[in-house]
Parts: sequence; C-alpha cells; structure tokens
Amino acid sequence: MPQTLGAHSPKLDAVRALKTKAGRREQGRFAVEGPTMLAEALRSGSSPGAVYTTAAAADAAGPLLAGLGDDVEVFLIPDRAMDRLSDLETAPGILAVFRTSLVEPARLLATGGILLLLAGLGDPGNAGTLLRSAEIFGFSGILFGDDGVEPYNPKVVRASMGAIFRVPLGVAGPADLSAAARQAGYELVATGEGGTPLPDFRFSARSIVAVGNERRGVAGWLPSWDRTVTIPQRGAGESLNAAVAGSIVAYVASNQLNQTPPK
Repeated sequence: MPQTLGAHSPKLDAVRALKTKAGRREQGRFAVEGPTMLAEALRSGSSPGAVYTTAAAADAAGPLLAGLGDDVEVFLIPDRAMDRLSDLETAPGILAVFRTSLVEPARLLATGGILLLLAGLGDPGNAGTLLRSAEIFGFSGILFGDDGVEPYNPKVVRASMGAIFRVPLGVAGPADLSAAARQAGYELVATGEGGTPLPDFRFSARSIVAVGNERRGVAGWLPSWDRTVTIPQRGAGESLNAAVAGSIVAYVASNQLNQTPPK
C-alpha cells in the first residue's frame, strides 16, 4: 500500500537534489522517470529503493507497481510535488530512485574484452546513445572520462533506454587510465582524422575505443594513444555526430571480434 506524502514533505528534498550532479554524488543515487524506464530497470534485475508516483500514474501503471518487491517503498505524492522532482518539462508521473553502480576501471580492464571510452565527451544525449550501442554490439563496458558528462546525468539515463542498468560503467582520469591500460595489455584506439581507414583497421579484443569531445576529439582529454581509426567520408559534410561515429566503429569492431551483431 503506497504511503502518502504532502507536497512539502522533507523526504522529497533529497529526491529533488538528485536533479544535480552534486546531489547524485553525495547520495550515491540517481532518478529514473516514467513507467517505461522503470520497467526496463526491473527487466534488467535492478530494483529501486523507492518509487514516487502521482495518483493518476499509479492507476495507469498498477501492474508495474504491483510487481515491485516488498522492500521497495512506494510514495503517493501530489502532481505539483512531482513537477518539482521531475527533470522533464512534462513529468510522466512516476519517478524511481536507484543506487549508482560504478565499477573500478581496473575491474573493467580485467575482463579482457573490448571497451568503449568517452574521452571527455560532453553531450549527454550522445553518451546515452553510445551506452545503447555498447550494449547492442557486445562491449564489455564503458569508461567515462572524469571531466566529461557524468554517467548518471538524467539525459544520459534517458538516452540509454535501459542500457544504464546492464552495461558496466566506470569513471577514469586520463593519466591513470593510460597507465592501467598499458599494464593490462590494452591498446588505446582513438577515433579521428588521419588514421587507418575503418575498412582496413583490425581491432584486438583488448582494445579501448576512444570517442572524443564533439569539437576537440580525443586530443582534448587523452595525453596519448596507440592507434587512430578513421571513418572514410565520401560527401562534403564536416564530420559525423560523436554518437553516430562511435556506433559505426563499435559495429565494425563487434563484427571483427565475432561478437553478437544486432538482430
């Protein structure tokens, strides 16, 4: 049975703080909005600590809420309170709070599988899309550069379409990552201009594919790398969107390494 909270309940202050990077870092929690994303989380085996819902949303998502574990607190809140909690222009009426789950870079490197690195990538939509691509193309995990977009930024979470719950994530600094990669026998593969054309490039399983900042590329973040792969252009466009470029490279790498292609 949901517990009812007033619009000014102190319990909501901590939830509202999850709209900020500082709040998420301090609490080690992040918010997911809408029944679709909550369903994706549950399908992935992730259980929220608490769910906040309006009366109308609770009625519409009755079976979904009924499937929550007994240890999940469900709070019924007024519409105006949900509007203040939501990061969206129009609140979907359901907000679930989860614990963050970051993996140490060394543990990702210990998998021996191909990894994706967001080397100072700043756009959260691109980051979320690349999370989806990493999952679809069978990458072992994603490393986020420590001065780029944060893994649990609300826009990253939404754009990941549930991959945030299934792909191992880590955060790393450039110098530490470069040293750890060398020690683990990984090579850093930068995506950018002037490298080996993608059709001719051969990836190893121990590759870290680095997608850089939308303007500066990987050079704005990585101090050095081992090889560069370039997507050949036939048209006159300036460049590909970072998420598109990274996804194309991920697809080719996946096929080369006999990982599961998209269905």
